[in-house]
Amino acid sequence: MTEPMTAATSWQSQPHAIVERDGVRYTLLGTAHVSRVSVEAVEDAIGSGAFDAVAVELDAQRLQAISDPDALARLNLVDVIRKGRVALFAANLALAAYQRRLAEQLGIEPGAELKRAVMMANERDLPVALIDRDVGLTFKRASKKLGFFGRMKLVGSLLGGLMASDELGEDEIEKLKEGDMLESSFGEFAKSSPELYDTIIAERDRYMAAKLREDAGNAREVLAVVGAGHLAGLARHLADDAQPPAQTRTELEHAPPGRSLKWVMSLITVMILAMIAWGYYQGGAELGRQLVKEWVVITAGFAALGAAAALSHPLGILAAAIAAPLKPIRPPGISPGLFSGLVEAWIRKPAYNDFLSLRDDAGTVRGWYRNRVSRTLLSFLLANIGSSIGVWVAGLRIAGKVLT
Repeated sequence: MTEPMTAATSWQSQPHAIVERDGVRYTLLGTAHVSRVSVEAVEDAIGSGAFDAVAVELDAQRLQAISDPDALARLNLVDVIRKGRVALFAANLALAAYQRRLAEQLGIEPGAELKRAVMMANERDLPVALIDRDVGLTFKRASKKLGFFGRMKLVGSLLGGLMASDELGEDEIEKLKEGDMLESSFGEFAKSSPELYDTIIAERDRYMAAKLREDAGNAREVLAVVGAGHLAGLARHLADDAQPPAQTRTELEHAPPGRSLKWVMSLITVMILAMIAWGYYQGGAELGRQLVKEWVVITAGFAALGAAAALSHPLGILAAAIAAPLKPIRPPGISPGLFSGLVEAWIRKPAYNDFLSLRDDAGTVRGWYRNRVSRTLLSFLLANIGSSIGVWVAGLRIAGKVLT
């Protein structure tokens, strides 16, 4: 379903709010990220010459994604893996694929009005402020708040929408026009999770209000182009928040410590080692060797199985299998998936075309396996998932032998 093109659209006819604070008048223009009318409203507002600065609901990464399609082709995949950014990169990839699906159905690129606002501001030499929080940081804060099972639901919801092949219904599209792109990307889970809603909507309202106050500079008439779903919250925070904007931004850029999953896994590993030592003490060398064998075979086997499920190169599967049993002595952040992914990226180095087609390929299961970039990500993720499962299975097997 696409919107018909209209005659010149007056921006005053679109949802908007005006807030005056500290000698600056902020005009908040609420847009739909999949609407041609919103593009026309932005053109009318900036073309009027009434504003001396423009702000948009974008961060630097999303601006680059919509303005420079070849940016992915310059990505250093090895750095992404080595620096532990795979999960965030995968989330951004899923979001990009979802947006591509919308573009194909609706005939307009999601966020076209934001891109147009930046282009027109640059043409008129108007200052441009990117006021949204980094999407990777938003995803990270959301996942930290949800806990392990919440994260699994989050990933499942995101991938479910990513892999869906049917078109969105008219009701869904209308809701999208009234809401937020990130909220829509997470599907029904966003509606049922207060933690997720708080992170991707309420927190960003506060963050963007702080950024607007912080980035106003010498401007006196600022046009802020934001999704309609943020209009009321942003206007309220912009008018009422008393906290210094720099302090608010620092608070909302901080990624809170994760819940206790890593500590739980570490504790389980320590308990397993203690059980193996107890086995040596109680049952002698024979039982001790058997327990060590159980640990090595099971953890290596499940890590290898995960890498194999990603169709990793045989050397990548071997690397995951060797690294998994070494968990008790591996430095933090060094995982079987890291070795599997690095081997995959080194042996099957992604080509330029793999990066160019990444967004399209990420929309299907076959595409994830065909594209060398996404298959490297799968090697990393599935090898780590397999390794974690192996730790649990090995722990239960060892406990069964020691405690009986």
